[in-house]
Amino acid sequence: MTRFFLLAASTIALAGCATVEAAPIAAAPAAVTGEDQPAPDTMRWLYGSGEAAGASIQTWRQLADYTIAVSRQRSAPRSVPLGLPDAAGGIGTPSCVAEDGTAKPFAAVFDVDETVLLNTGYEYWQALTGKGFDPDEWKQWADEGAGIAPPVPGAVTGLRRLREAGITVIFNTNRNSDTAAGTVAALEAAGAGPAVHLETLYLRGDDDMGSRKDGRRAMIAETYCVIAMAGDNLGDFADVFNADESAIAARRAMVARGEYAQLWGNGWFLMPNPVYGGWQHGSVGEVFPPATRWKPTPGAAPAIMERQ
Repeated sequence: MTRFFLLAASTIALAGCATVEAAPIAAAPAAVTGEDQPAPDTMRWLYGSGEAAGASIQTWRQLADYTIAVSRQRSAPRSVPLGLPDAAGGIGTPSCVAEDGTAKPFAAVFDVDETVLLNTGYEYWQALTGKGFDPDEWKQWADEGAGIAPPVPGAVTGLRRLREAGITVIFNTNRNSDTAAGTVAALEAAGAGPAVHLETLYLRGDDDMGSRKDGRRAMIAETYCVIAMAGDNLGDFADVFNADESAIAARRAMVARGEYAQLWGNGWFLMPNPVYGGWQHGSVGEVFPPATRWKPTPGAAPAIMERQ
């Protein structure tokens, strides 16, 4: 009888072991790649959102309204500041009177990338591959992007209105001068042209100042009375803003106070671009000055917030 119970117990135990299976190991979720991966937030906003389109159209409409109104004033024309140092240490306004005493024709000066043209093709490639900026790939895009780069919403209508009002449209871009033909083709394909290199199109390499634009603005001012400028980076207005891009608080204060603050929407027009630019600097401590910081009461904040 004892052998029976032992045999029965062994049989039950073995049966129990036979029915217990190891829990399956959950497979790691497949990495989303290619065109199904999320686009970077900044690109999603600038290149895909209705909000970005609305902001751009609004800025271009205000720009055209302002510039045309200035061109029709009866008072003596006056240039907007062009980033050119003057005797008072400012960012001077060149004379609108030529050496022979005649009035210079009116002009409006524009950056190209993300101000007049959207580089959706190149940014698509960066988003797809996760690659950073590659100068060789950028040059290929600048040479071959005609017909793919759409205009910034509002740009075509705004430029047409300016030209119809007799205001010369001039482009001042940091695309390299060896991409002149491709840049002209892209502007014309997008409906933003015409553009003629060294007449109504100035590029990096047209002077010896590299990416700084003050020298090219001085070249333009020799012939034209510039009554409006637009760009997506502070260097599109004056090199002084980008002299020290790491000085986060000082750079912001320079833009937001005093004489420079009076120029936004009043001759200077800034296009939204959260994707790239001179603003891409700053730690948490630099972006948030001490007077602006807040944290919940002790115990509610994450531990890292309590460390001094």
